[in-house]
Amino acid sequence: MEAFYNYVVHLLSGLLMVLAFAAIYQRITPFCEMSLIRQGIVAPALSLAGALIGFSLTVASSILHNDTYLMFLAWSAAGLAMQVLAYVLLGRLVPRLPDLLSANNVAAGAFAGTVALVVGIINAACMS
Repeated sequence: MEAFYNYVVHLLSGLLMVLAFAAIYQRITPFCEMSLIRQGIVAPALSLAGALIGFSLTVASSILHNDTYLMFLAWSAAGLAMQVLAYVLLGRLVPRLPDLLSANNVAAGAFAGTVALVVGIINAACMS
């Protein structure tokens, strides 16, 4: 029964962390991804998808490699900070990134999503 309880707690906590990450990520971007995605604009969807997948990998690795719930939360929060930092640095590297994504530049969206995914993969590996 304890294993099932741990499963449910980690599952719900992980999903809540991904939702929190999505909310924070969308707050730091200077445009509304969901509004653009609802309009069928692909570039911000690619960027957001890469960030969500990258962060989810970090959360999954944190669940796998931490013995305590508190450490799982702490390392997941560290992963969240790294994903946000990656977006901020990418914005400096590509100064017009928000404009490119809003204008549906699919290449920019794919690049931003890939950078976020790579950061998530490396971050997840660092937790193992």
